[in-house]
Amino acid sequence: MRPEETLGQAQAAMKLAGEELRRKFPSWMGPRESATAVPLRDTVVASVRPALLILLGAVGFVLLIACANVANLLLARATLRKRELAIRASMGAGRWRIISQLLTESVLLSLMGGALGLAIGFLGLRALLAVNPVNLPRIGQHGAEVGLDARALLYTLLVSLFTAILFGLVPAISAAREDLNATLRESGARSGGGFRQNKTRSILVATEMAMALILLVGAALMIRTLEALRGVRPGFDGHNVLTMEMALSGSRFEKTAGVSQMVRDVERRVGALPGVEAVAGACCLPLTGGPDLPFTIPGRPVFGSTSGDVQWRNVSPQYFEVFRIPVLRGRVFTERDDAASAPVALINEAMAQHFWQKEDPIGAQLLIGRGLGWLGPAFEDVPRQIVGIVGDIRDYGLDNEPAPIMYVPEAQVPDGISALDNRLVPFLWEVHTKVEPFSLSTEIQQEVRKASGGLAVAHVRSMEQVVGESTAGADFNTMLLSIFAGVALVLAAIGVYGLMGYAVQERTQEIGIRMALGANPEEVRKMVVCQGMRLAVIGVAIGVVAALALTRFMAGLIYQVKTWDPTVFTAVAVLLSAVGWLAAYIPARRASRVDPVIALRYE
Repeated sequence: MRPEETLGQAQAAMKLAGEELRRKFPSWMGPRESATAVPLRDTVVASVRPALLILLGAVGFVLLIACANVANLLLARATLRKRELAIRASMGAGRWRIISQLLTESVLLSLMGGALGLAIGFLGLRALLAVNPVNLPRIGQHGAEVGLDARALLYTLLVSLFTAILFGLVPAISAAREDLNATLRESGARSGGGFRQNKTRSILVATEMAMALILLVGAALMIRTLEALRGVRPGFDGHNVLTMEMALSGSRFEKTAGVSQMVRDVERRVGALPGVEAVAGACCLPLTGGPDLPFTIPGRPVFGSTSGDVQWRNVSPQYFEVFRIPVLRGRVFTERDDAASAPVALINEAMAQHFWQKEDPIGAQLLIGRGLGWLGPAFEDVPRQIVGIVGDIRDYGLDNEPAPIMYVPEAQVPDGISALDNRLVPFLWEVHTKVEPFSLSTEIQQEVRKASGGLAVAHVRSMEQVVGESTAGADFNTMLLSIFAGVALVLAAIGVYGLMGYAVQERTQEIGIRMALGANPEEVRKMVVCQGMRLAVIGVAIGVVAALALTRFMAGLIYQVKTWDPTVFTAVAVLLSAVGWLAAYIPARRASRVDPVIALRYE
């Protein structure tokens, strides 16, 4: 775009260009397709934006839970310092002076926490990027472009100051509003007034429990998604398969005959290595997607200008043997399916069921690339006979259902398509070995380079690595959400424990009186645990309702799991309730051991 142009103007121009293209070449652009302009940055991050926003929300929840804990501690501390602050006020300290003193303490606490968080964050960031198997856009290779720069430092400083002021102001104002005369007349002894005097702290704890439940539900849904993905059958066997890429440059590969000859040479040389079972070349690997082309079925009516538009794969004869893709009917390609023989094609079961339904497609004709002739005669294809049906594979990731695919022998690809493919995408080699594939990697690469005339081999991976990379995004999101959920669970437990511990300390005299009047330790434990569990149950109930509303935003990240999965919600609610019970039981156990004589003298 020129500097003076706006995105709206570019979109309008592209729309007009698309309409002109449809008028000139109606087979190239369907009636439902259009052209537009999109910022490059939006295109690059489009696939990860939802996940990053959800992770940002998780970070926000953890921050809020931590702030609620700090606010609870500051409220409890302000209550313990009521007499001290009252004395300061009686000696002339104004309300603003008291508020500023408490805010200063809160800011110092927050800044120290921010500094500690930066240190932990730096180490944690490097650790996460070290184990992260997926390259997120705009972060560089293995996260090389990610670091704690001036923006990160400024952000941490601002968050520390904001949270200190926001969550330190309420306790400070509450302490400054205390009735001076009433506070000074109070005795040093503490007497419990139940949770009515601790409403703010109770609300904060219940909120912590609710937010922790939301994060735990999100993490559990991602864990269930990973389980479902690992249970999916991809339709091929990637065990002991080595893959590598090669850029086919030079006049030798401008025509299909040159590519086909190289494939035969590689199959001969690599296939002769001890430990190699099968060798193949192809445009694409399973799970990684690839090009699609329009096609027609001669003799059948078409809708628009074609019968459909499906995935297209050019492969060498041993491709199906390398990946152990089953032949359901008919045959696969052989060495005899070359440029001099009758044009043939294979289709997968999904394509057979979609376009032939109950009919037998074996022997039927396919005209692939209908409408590409306007690019030149080298792109024209001839009708092909379907000679076999192979099993479905997950071609666009484990979380996508098998798509219709048509296969063409590498030796029979039209010259124009072959030249275009070689300019746009690297050619891929796949080798099935009898032993661990990387043990033969050096020898295989040497033979491939010799057969290709010295072309470089790159991106050497096992097929198991390719499968792992297909779920890398889900793995990474699950790991991060699980970390955040674990931290939230610990913080929520600390919140319940801190509130109940403070309540027990505040009600020491009351507990002593109860026990002096005949209450046994079991009754005291039950009383304290019930009070703690009341907060936990309220928090869990609120969290369930909130999670039902928020998890719908995760619909694009989960697979074969409902956003309202009852198993997940039940398990998380039980887990959080159990943690809440444990956090309340420890102070309750301590309360049941109070000596009434000591408690009645407690100052």
